[in-house]
Amino acid sequence: MKHFPIFLAVEGRRIVLSGGGEAALAKLRLLFKAEAQIIVFAPSPAPEITNWADEGRLTLHRRAMAPGDTAGAALFYAADEDDAEDARTAAIARADGALVNIVDNLGDSQFITPAIVDRDPVTVAIGTEGAAPVLARSIKADLEARLPATLGTLARLGKAFRKAVEVLPMGRRRRDFWADYYFNEGPRAMDEGGEEQVNGTLQTLLNKYETAQDRDGHVAFVGAGPGDPELLTLKARKALDAADVVIHDRLVTPEILELARREATLINAGKEGFGPSMTQDEINALIIQHTATGAQVVRLKGGDPTVFGRLDEEIEAVEAAGIAWHIVPGITAASASVASIGQSLTQRGHNASARILTGHDMKGFADHDWQSLARPGEVAAIYMGKRAARFIQGRLIMHGAARNTPVTVIENASRPDQRVLATTLDTLAQDLDAADITGPALTFYGLRPRAAQAQIPQSQQELA
Repeated sequence: MKHFPIFLAVEGRRIVLSGGGEAALAKLRLLFKAEAQIIVFAPSPAPEITNWADEGRLTLHRRAMAPGDTAGAALFYAADEDDAEDARTAAIARADGALVNIVDNLGDSQFITPAIVDRDPVTVAIGTEGAAPVLARSIKADLEARLPATLGTLARLGKAFRKAVEVLPMGRRRRDFWADYYFNEGPRAMDEGGEEQVNGTLQTLLNKYETAQDRDGHVAFVGAGPGDPELLTLKARKALDAADVVIHDRLVTPEILELARREATLINAGKEGFGPSMTQDEINALIIQHTATGAQVVRLKGGDPTVFGRLDEEIEAVEAAGIAWHIVPGITAASASVASIGQSLTQRGHNASARILTGHDMKGFADHDWQSLARPGEVAAIYMGKRAARFIQGRLIMHGAARNTPVTVIENASRPDQRVLATTLDTLAQDLDAADITGPALTFYGLRPRAAQAQIPQSQQELA
């Protein structure tokens, strides 16, 4: 992020613009949304600028800008559409201490003006750091359609009521009040009776929450999916948005953690096979400790929490502590992985079932029914099989599995750095060593990527 987004207080402050043509007009139409003093320097201003000056919407000086003209200004726009003149006026503004924007010159500008969705006092700013203005406009149009015109009115009435809401204790109860107002009772009152009814609804809601008891702590065991934030379920998104505390696994990607509320406490409870990690008892204790304070806790697990996620142990711990809980399933890595290679876990005429196995368990390498798995046509998704590759290879060959049985290993499934290793049982271990796979990987016994690879993005490198 080269431009840090902020909202600058400009009420009553000076914003100076040099220019009188089309570029100046475009900026001025936007600047009129601000409650600032707008000063324009233009020897030959467009008729619209003259009219706005006559209406008192801006102060117009019919001359070129000179040193001292931007003294005390918060912002300056160079919009003369002439490189030399823009450079001259920008130098003056910098010397006077104003922040400078040169229209269509990102490199020499100190700030950029984003695309804005205006639901005053709710303002949404969209910036692409000059990389994709068309994309910014598209996002703006989408948000304009999604955000109701009455949103600004609800926010204005809510802002006027904020002092009264201070009788509610900081934290969960106050957040619940505002969530109820903005997403339930406020819009309903606006539709039914306008501003007058909204004001009455605010007081009714406040009375309700003043006498309400704080909610008990609760745990949501949430599946974060394989890593791509777009594969997160809507229920998972809602749980993250409501969470006071998020206790997450090592495999949960930063992009998904970014979706949690800024005020939420994020705790890394990462467990890694054969390496240092937080013990299961410590994780259980963390969950109970935070829910005991009334916190809404999300226990965020990679993939689906019901698949090799130690879920039962955590549920037993919270039940023993008398804590309420629920499960939000996620897309498991097996589903995401086979989708990325254009395959399915079961195929008519090939295999009527597929197994989901683990390469190692709490006692070490996990043992399975190798004899039945070694039969022709069997398919298995093997979690945590990277370190157990030689063990799995040996057991299967020992029980008669064909050495040319296809095996596919998928690292970082669904993520931009996904890699696909297509190999066979005979060379599995050595090919894995050569590929130097370091990320989370799933091993698919009995499956190979489809010959047509058009569906695998080029960013997802295939290893042959």
